[in-house]
Amino acid sequence: MQIAERHRFILDALRQKGAVSVAALSEAMDVTTVTVRKDLRLLEEKGALLRSHGGASLPDTYVNDRSIDEKMQIRVEDKQRIAVRAVELLHPEEAVIIGSGTTVRAFAQAIPKTMKLTVLTGAMNVSLALLDHPEVELVQLGGVVRKSSASVVGHYAEGMLADFACTKLFLSVDGISPDFGLTTSNMMEAHLNAKMIKAVPQAVILADSGKFGKKGFGKICDLEAVHTIITDAGLPDATRRAMEDKGVKVLIA
Repeated sequence: MQIAERHRFILDALRQKGAVSVAALSEAMDVTTVTVRKDLRLLEEKGALLRSHGGASLPDTYVNDRSIDEKMQIRVEDKQRIAVRAVELLHPEEAVIIGSGTTVRAFAQAIPKTMKLTVLTGAMNVSLALLDHPEVELVQLGGVVRKSSASVVGHYAEGMLADFACTKLFLSVDGISPDFGLTTSNMMEAHLNAKMIKAVPQAVILADSGKFGKKGFGKICDLEAVHTIITDAGLPDATRRAMEDKGVKVLIA
């Protein structure tokens, strides 16, 4: 069975059952479990399904909290392109806030080691990515640690924001809707992200096209509060126009 046939088979099975297992697909298509997992990963990157431990299910418009290890395996190339495009918006000597998430982690990794910056972040993986950047002064927010995002939340982190003046925020989100705005899967993280957006003149959102049309549990803000969204070429033209109609600048990486 060729790859296109396998993908049709998997999607047909999902439409009929709602969820499928790697083992069952391997047996039904007479291929290895390694091949099935590769197929599921490719289909997830296209937004056709949602991988889970040992299988897959149909995508939901509502976003569930997923581990950082899972998120790091999704749309890796898109995230890297978005990260490189976002670096172009940085200026030497700036003080910026970097939020949490795997896309902003890729952004932190893409920052040149020769660029002088001050970075305020609540994400421990962002701090770790910048530890070997000699020209970056790091300010790590404190608070309650969310293990699924390797970041801090809570009133202590929010209170620290009031002591700093930054020019830009670079933020990842779990969902973007023209009508509902920006969302994330955790209410406390949504509250901190909202505080970050209010603390800067420019909020730059880094999100792959799979985040559009999705909603997380916690609302961060309306689209009008955002200056720029950087995404990949998979964003439909109609969605892009809807964002631009709200006054948001959309950059395609």
